Amino acid sequence: MRVIAGEARGRRLVAPKSMRVRPTADRVKEAMFNMLVSRLGEFTDMRVLDLFAGTGNLGIEALSRGACYAVFVDAHRDSAEMIRKNLEVTRLTDKAKVVVQDAAGALKWLARGETPFHLVFIDPPYHEGLTEMILGMLSASPLVDQGTTVVAEFSSKEPIPSSFGHLHENERRVYGDTALSFLTLADRGEKCP
Repeated sequence: MRVIAGEARGRRLVAPKSMRVRPTADRVKEAMFNMLVSRLGEFTDMRVLDLFAGTGNLGIEALSRGACYAVFVDAHRDSAEMIRKNLEVTRLTDKAKVVVQDAAGALKWLARGETPFHLVFIDPPYHEGLTEMILGMLSASPLVDQGTTVVAEFSSKEPIPSSFGHLHENERRVYGDTALSFLTLADRGEKCP
């Protein structure tokens, strides 16, 4: 597992020894970031939220590419330590905040002090219903606005809907067992298709 591009390019990240954490495969991450670059352009000055962060792989990639700030959320202390180590390895610690809390609780807590993020990654454990729950929460959260892109990674075998309130899918790609969904928020005054 390595950083693909930007100031930390080529640096290897600390990987988990247990099967509890499932880092995004390099080929899926590369495809994801290629699509994000074509949609959003540069990452300069972006604010990023990485939910179910695991190793911090996705948020660190965004920071390396120019994002100015990232919040990493994971409920497990060992994952938080791994994220901190990976931030040190990549020399990106000063641009990051690590929150040890479940994603639902962290969204409520962050909504009290953070402005909307430009990019939100969610990569929960597969087949536990967390993808739908968190996308539903994000659709009503003040952390997401019309300038936010949400990228959800989930099992391609999970029947995940394409809309959650005003948050709706613009594109879905499948890479073997992994599906990527790119979602944006419709104007809350408009009806979704």
